[in-house]
Amino acid sequence: MGELSVQVLEELPWERLTSMYPGVSIQEARRVLLHLLRSGPASTEDDCWPLFSALAQQELGVGSAATATLPFVVALAADPGTGARATLVELLDSLASCAKHCAPHLVDPGWPEAWEQERATIQSLLSDPDPTVRRLAVPLADGSARLLERWRAEPDLSVRLPVLFMLGRLPEDTEVRAVLAEALGDDDPVVRLAAVHAASETDPGIALREREQLLAALVDPSVRSRREAVWYRPDVEYPYTREDVAFWTAVLFEDMPAEATAFLARLAATADPGEDTDLLRAVLNHSWQLLTRRRSVEPALIPLAAGLLDHPDPAVRYRAVHLLAALGSGAAAHADRLAALLDDPGEDEFLEGSVGEQARWALARMDDARALPGLVEGLCATWRGRQGRGYVISDPRSPDLADVLGPLQAHAGTLLPALREELRRELADPDLPGSVPADLLATLKAWGPVALPALPEVTAYLADRFRWHDAAEALAAMGPAAVSAAPAIRERMALEPPENRRWLHWVLWRVGGADPAEALRALGETLPKPGEPPYFPFSQLADFGRRAAPYADELRRILAEAEDVFGVDVAAALWTVTEEPEPARPLLEEQVLAFASGGHELYGLFHSALRTLIRFRAIGPTVRDALRALRDQDRRISAYGDYRAILQDEEFRELIDEALAV
Repeated sequence: MGELSVQVLEELPWERLTSMYPGVSIQEARRVLLHLLRSGPASTEDDCWPLFSALAQQELGVGSAATATLPFVVALAADPGTGARATLVELLDSLASCAKHCAPHLVDPGWPEAWEQERATIQSLLSDPDPTVRRLAVPLADGSARLLERWRAEPDLSVRLPVLFMLGRLPEDTEVRAVLAEALGDDDPVVRLAAVHAASETDPGIALREREQLLAALVDPSVRSRREAVWYRPDVEYPYTREDVAFWTAVLFEDMPAEATAFLARLAATADPGEDTDLLRAVLNHSWQLLTRRRSVEPALIPLAAGLLDHPDPAVRYRAVHLLAALGSGAAAHADRLAALLDDPGEDEFLEGSVGEQARWALARMDDARALPGLVEGLCATWRGRQGRGYVISDPRSPDLADVLGPLQAHAGTLLPALREELRRELADPDLPGSVPADLLATLKAWGPVALPALPEVTAYLADRFRWHDAAEALAAMGPAAVSAAPAIRERMALEPPENRRWLHWVLWRVGGADPAEALRALGETLPKPGEPPYFPFSQLADFGRRAAPYADELRRILAEAEDVFGVDVAAALWTVTEEPEPARPLLEEQVLAFASGGHELYGLFHSALRTLIRFRAIGPTVRDALRALRDQDRRISAYGDYRAILQDEEFRELIDEALAV
């Protein structure tokens, strides 16, 4: 450490230095640096973490504390006697990145000079005896010359690959291009594969040109034993597994859906079923992500997934079944094979549900009666046993209970006895975990009048302080046949604040338990006053149709004041109660056109606006052309990244087809 002693550190003007993160005081940063100086080989990664927050934040800048302590951080990182030196090299990279990417005025004025004074020592880390230090120092290299020097001298592949990836970002250099070209012909399949990834940074077509080499490198038997030893990205802390490498290799084709599916099919066909399970998982993982984004890949991915339904690895079977389940009737040719998996208990360690659960959902999506026996009981038992729904948003997972049962209205007669029994079970034991009652009530709402046999159970939920709203919505969907629930609705109404009572008046009217004029008055009298936010159930007011015409002037006023997010519902209500297209129609058309052109991603507004235009048979030429273009796009019309992307895409395309048929 030379002259940078504990005494020198203590003499820094700590009272004038500030931490960049409120959760870590400057005194904590001082304590950490003192500890690192004193502990030497005993210092650990965990000791260093407060410094990452205290010295710099990309959003907040590089502070004076970073400038003052940089010599100590560099000296500790360069000292072979420091146990935590690898983490300190990462800290240097973090500081450099913050200084590069944050707004210039947020960088302490003394920082550039401080970094320049330490530059030589920082660059020397690239030739440190420890390969881990060399690897972590790669992002700190000063340009292509230093990287080329390291590439030519470096014997360790775990360092060479990060250097190669960094060179891939500098294609304007003639020597760099020569190195990349040479690496594409290297004897080592790992280097050849990495070279394609490096070159793809600026040459997106290289993956297609080198497709055969990529396939050969991924399935090369000599690579299997080295899968987690050498593949490091400069900006990723941990090495990639071979599964990771295969996944990100497939990503190189993702802007070319047809080529992507062809690559995945070839990789699946070439992989050894026993030895290359990791590759097959990667194939299905990327196939799934493609499917949730693109419609055109469906025909190619169905046979790919079907070919892996019998794979011995349960994680592979799970992914294959989930993919086919999401496609529903499109994969109905494989229903018999899926039915054979109904009792398959196989699972993936990191994904939700079992192979059998996914197979049952697949049959339900295909409207196959083999899904029905035990469906409700199994779903409820599954979700009741789950305390939470933790999952990566784009990963395969068990579908929500209502997403399975909601579309099965035609089988309500078969499913209702079990569904009612589950509702009674929840009523008898309100402490049961999970969201089963809410999902069951949502299912009954979707089924509408055919759910009437469950009226006693649904009515009972009006007394539940958590689920009464779900129950009321289900009753409203049942219609006048649910009039016997009127007394219970009135009891609930007496317990609720005014903003809930007006909505319950509407429910009461929907089930035939209230005079229309009385219910309308209860709603109309609570319309937002001037200056009040327009939080109001406008669609419920619109349900009264022309009877609500006396409130038209108030709706015009609210529409003139409302922002788009509220304006659509107000416009739809105004048009409905007046049966006059102006001023509502232009606003609704504007929302549809904006959504179709990518001007916003407010799916609910688009749905409401288009549904109103359909109701009044007001699909003009401009809207019609925009809808055709939207329907013809390959990308999913959805805000989701999991199985719901496919369900929502189906729903919106059906709505668009309905509009174009007007």
